[in-house]
Amino acid sequence: MLKSKRGNVWLAVAGIVQNEKGEWLVVKKKYGGLKGKWSLPAGFVEQAETIDQAVVREIREETGIIAKVESVIGIRSGVIRDVISDNMIIFKLQAETTSIIVQEKELEEAAFIHPQQLIHNPDASLLLVNFANSSFDTELKKYDHHNPGDHFGYTAYRLFL
Repeated sequence: MLKSKRGNVWLAVAGIVQNEKGEWLVVKKKYGGLKGKWSLPAGFVEQAETIDQAVVREIREETGIIAKVESVIGIRSGVIRDVISDNMIIFKLQAETTSIIVQEKELEEAAFIHPQQLIHNPDASLLLVNFANSSFDTELKKYDHHNPGDHFGYTAYRLFL
């Protein structure tokens, strides 16, 4: 039976981080199903953080890039071996810094590459190619100035509308 340290419901985040030239921040992982493939910086949401905090943290941990969340542009959801619900929220972000520092424990490489170059790159992941071919017609913008009421006890609250 499939066993996971994260339980059987996973919540991950990934980000398309764009620089001022329109290039995207992409990474090559050293492990897993995306080993050696260009993919989006990504990781799991941790306890006591919102999804947008998680994506900013993961991008900074993996690449040293500081990025600002603009919107949610996609959701990927699947079931692994009829056991694990694997869910990912994909964000669009703007790079606020451009100097990449590769987290060598997890990554082989990280770079800013134009999305048109990724479309026909045999090393680009399926998710990356799909987004490179997309126009982002629908984006859910981030709103973090709402409070549904102190009686709920939220210490962080975000809407994406």
